[in-house]
Amino acid sequence: MARARYLFRARDKTLELGLRTRLMAVVNVTPDSFSDGGRFLSPERAVEHGLRLVEAGADILDIGAESTRPGAIPVSEGEELERILPVLEGLRRETAIPVSVDTYKARIAEEALRLGADIVNDISALRFDARMATVAAEFRAGVVLMQMRGTPASMHRLSPSRDILSEVRRDLQVAVDKATSAGIARDRMLLDPGIGFGKNAAENLVLLNRLTELAGLNLPILVGPSRKSFIGGILGRPVQDRLLGTAAASAVCILRGSHLLRVHDVGEIGQVARVVDAILAEQIET
Repeated sequence: MARARYLFRARDKTLELGLRTRLMAVVNVTPDSFSDGGRFLSPERAVEHGLRLVEAGADILDIGAESTRPGAIPVSEGEELERILPVLEGLRRETAIPVSVDTYKARIAEEALRLGADIVNDISALRFDARMATVAAEFRAGVVLMQMRGTPASMHRLSPSRDILSEVRRDLQVAVDKATSAGIARDRMLLDPGIGFGKNAAENLVLLNRLTELAGLNLPILVGPSRKSFIGGILGRPVQDRLLGTAAASAVCILRGSHLLRVHDVGEIGQVARVVDAILAEQIET
């Protein structure tokens, strides 16, 4: 099934979505993220890592300075700014690629957008900070609206949803309506079903298998299956050994209509995406 095509706008940058799968690359500048916490905590190492991801084929760099893994402890705005701004400044000097900031705090988004960020990746879909929608609209930023059940501190203790697909679809529609009311144009929105965020393993599998049912929201879909715990549960593999599982999940995401994948292993998943895209198009790109 052919994916719908969209133009996604983030500040003065535009990405065509739907012809090929785009990759959002993870740049964590945290000591405690579930996969690579502490590896790129220094600004210099984080910038070098980001530039390597660009060389590997990333279309967007997503900088996160606060872990949102289950049970994560929030950090102060001051600490989050100290982590994220030097990395953003370094990347902006070296590359024109769209840069996203993974935050749910309006002040962090505002400072990052002033320094040249293009996208706000908000795990709360504009719920946690009343100013976030206004800030994003003011800067004409792109926004990722992600569905999350509960909060990072509580989501791993939630009871299963009665109907996870309906819940995700409903919450994403509410987020779209809120963004629209704040003045954010639809061509600046991406939707993320929030794999792993308050969903158990079975619910994650349902969402990935029925991703096409989110197409009715008429907006591009971003999915982040990379190294997630449901893959570890299926394979019995630790987080550092989930590349093949991530590749399988990524292929299904593309087949089910995802336009973007948020990944750690850009080079490897980029190869997966190229092959699946070619099969869907029945055409080898040259």
